[in-house]
Amino acid sequence: MKIAVVGATGLVGTKMLQILEERNFPVTELLPAASANSIGKSIEFKGQKIPVISLEQAVAAKPHIALFSAGGSVSLEWAPRFAENGTVVIDNSSAWRMDPNIPLVVPEVNPNAVLPTHKIIANPNCSTIQMVVALQPLHEKFQLKRVVVSTYQSVTGTGQKAVQQMFDERAGNTPNRVYPHPIDLNALPHIDVFMPDGYTKEEWKMMVETRKIMGLPALKITATTVRIPTMGGHSESINASFEKAVSVNEIKDILSHAPGVTLQDNPEKFEYPMPLSSHNKDDVFVGRIRMDESETNAINLWVVSDNLRKGAATNAIQIAEMLVQKGWFTA
Repeated sequence: MKIAVVGATGLVGTKMLQILEERNFPVTELLPAASANSIGKSIEFKGQKIPVISLEQAVAAKPHIALFSAGGSVSLEWAPRFAENGTVVIDNSSAWRMDPNIPLVVPEVNPNAVLPTHKIIANPNCSTIQMVVALQPLHEKFQLKRVVVSTYQSVTGTGQKAVQQMFDERAGNTPNRVYPHPIDLNALPHIDVFMPDGYTKEEWKMMVETRKIMGLPALKITATTVRIPTMGGHSESINASFEKAVSVNEIKDILSHAPGVTLQDNPEKFEYPMPLSSHNKDDVFVGRIRMDESETNAINLWVVSDNLRKGAATNAIQIAEMLVQKGWFTA
């Protein structure tokens, strides 16, 4: 089973390699690929050093699956070239997510969106993934009506240079700035570019991707996304309204049995989801569950998940595992 990882030396690419090994994915040949700057370097996988190759070499090797985490422009150019060569591409960028012919997949939510004819599969935005994993089992029972979400997102979502900016600021050093303002001891209500309607692209992604993944094109949803100086995971405050009557006990019972969810809701003992405790874990953690007394059939949730794992690398590898389980490849 040949697996290519495109963008193998980046934050998410490195995490993909780690998770492929952790989950014992049936890799018989690994093809780490990256930009020209990284060719010739080595990555370590299962105790072996493997040289990084060019994208041309990776395409020519005809891998069964190519996991992409190299940015939208790379995906737009190279994903079709892999696909034309028979490879199934699972792409972590935003390049293909809203293409009506490309499935946008979270295995716990819409596994049947993928068909054998699909050669490019889109991995959703990190903040969208954790939200839909929490909301889908509740929607199945109570019928989702409206969502208001505010996010508090880790600097790791921007990349290694953003992490370095935060630590440079914390140490009193002059940083190479990725953000337009200091991030340490600050909160930036600005993730991705601003759009003409005043929303940022990150907020737009959460709204349109949620509708597509959950198959709810008319869902009322609004988002505010904020970057904060944390690592380990993204946090979300979600207010969800439903068509049917809900109760806290029912919500807790459903979420305690939901795939990919860990219920962490014991305020008397100060137990609730946090980035520190979600770090390096694959589940979506949900807590602070309470009724919204100002609205009918509405609840508040606090949802946290490791954005590099379930929000990116793990979800992509779970899609690959799903394809293997469907029998698309001989592992």
